[in-house]
Amino acid sequence: MSFLFHNFFYAPLYNGLVAFINIVPFHDVGLAVILFTCIIKVIIFPLSQQSIKTQFEMKQIEPDINNIKLKYKDDKKVQAEKTMELYKEKGINPFSGIFLMLIQLPILIALYWIFLKGGLPKIDQTTIYSFTKIPDTINMIFFGIDVTKNSILFALFVAVAQFLQMQITIPKTKKIDSKDGKNPAFTDELAKSMNMQMKYVMPIIMFFIAKNFPLVVSLYLITSSLFAIAQELYMRKKYKKEAELVVKK
Repeated sequence: MSFLFHNFFYAPLYNGLVAFINIVPFHDVGLAVILFTCIIKVIIFPLSQQSIKTQFEMKQIEPDINNIKLKYKDDKKVQAEKTMELYKEKGINPFSGIFLMLIQLPILIALYWIFLKGGLPKIDQTTIYSFTKIPDTINMIFFGIDVTKNSILFALFVAVAQFLQMQITIPKTKKIDSKDGKNPAFTDELAKSMNMQMKYVMPIIMFFIAKNFPLVVSLYLITSSLFAIAQELYMRKKYKKEAELVVKK
């Protein structure tokens, strides 16, 4: 395990999880993972907020993007340049969501590593901070299932939660008809196809991933999806109100 990964992801996550195990009812690891996931999501909320805001702003300028695609449909280079110019003019960073995705990956790996290497229920004294209180007992059973084992039932819950998240967070793509009566651009049809795959194929992929990972990973993924759904609905309502206020002014 690399020094950076251990000190900036694994150790903080491990100590935080042990601390939460100490305070949750019955010292339940499953409950601790759910609660700790919520805390992580709250911490990275500013990044998520910016990502959702960017999605909303891109939705607002969608007509302008479509006009650029139609106007420069025969010159992809100019089309890309004009699109980036529009993003710059509106102060939109289309890549703002990438960092959010990247930062969550090491968290998921660290959580898996804790149980892969037997960090629980036996406490790894070499990783525990001096101020972290160690619980007297640790309950590794969640709803009758050992959290270190995989679960097809919870893998199914992961797929359902992922499906709901995709349905809510991925915007619907409208079919663009060219003014000259020709078929829509290939890139538009490709984007529509990719969105459809994300909505229906990704939940299936997540099911097979969760099925082969410990239950705690499923708990993390389920909680993350439900949190993302609630966050998306909250932010969508917030920016819709802000947009309405701007229009009224």
